[in-house]
Amino acid sequence: MNHRLSLLLMVTTLFGLSPAFAGGGELRILCYNIHYGQGNDGVYDLKRLAAVIKAVNPDLVALQEVDVMVRRSGQVHQAEELGKLTGLDVYYGPTQHFEGGLFGNAVLTKLPVSRVWIQPLPYTEATPELTTYPRGFVAVTVKAPGGGEVRFVSTHFQHNVEADRVAEAEAVNRYLATEHEKIPTILAGDINAVPDSEPMKALLSKWTNAIDAGSAPTVPSKEPNSRIDYIFYRQGDPFEVVETHVIPEAMASDHRPVFAVLKVKE
Repeated sequence: MNHRLSLLLMVTTLFGLSPAFAGGGELRILCYNIHYGQGNDGVYDLKRLAAVIKAVNPDLVALQEVDVMVRRSGQVHQAEELGKLTGLDVYYGPTQHFEGGLFGNAVLTKLPVSRVWIQPLPYTEATPELTTYPRGFVAVTVKAPGGGEVRFVSTHFQHNVEADRVAEAEAVNRYLATEHEKIPTILAGDINAVPDSEPMKALLSKWTNAIDAGSAPTVPSKEPNSRIDYIFYRQGDPFEVVETHVIPEAMASDHRPVFAVLKVKE
């Protein structure tokens, strides 16, 4: 893993000015950590994952743990292949080099995209005693129902260092939830944190959690006992939760996907 090279892949592209937001309509959103294509049966099966995604007819999908040309998963460009299998446009945000390829987050969407933003997040570098991974997010700005813009973000926080997760939450807030950020924003990802944890408290100072009433667990997918995957929208943004639930898919990945329908208010 070459941290310097992985950071060279991180670029931000920001073009032009945002039009005034026009509300109306609904957005169907899915968040899914796909475990680099490997199911609980040990089989790498992108068609199976694509079927799970297509079943909810999403407008926007946040994916985590996506391999591109990595040896363990057969050197397949998983982001491109999932785009083909679902019929959705794909935008990939690598966070590190791994086994000859790349590993990171992705967004799938059927909506027109005007901007892509790939951003590294703070993390503790690995040592012989501690295995950590570079973290980041990929964000796309899309034309939403009604004609205005919405930003959609896929992210994945550190798995084993809570201080990293807190720092990553605070960085997300700085990048995406400041007063000068006017584009309505939806954040989805594997936060690796339970609902009442410190990283979640940091996020919930700026974001509203579109969570089901029971906070249904998402991992491990076979017999889930912990909620770590979420969909949020920024506080004050013109969204209303219409529906949200965890999809009871136990085989395609080690995470269960999270689904939400958000109404874009007039």
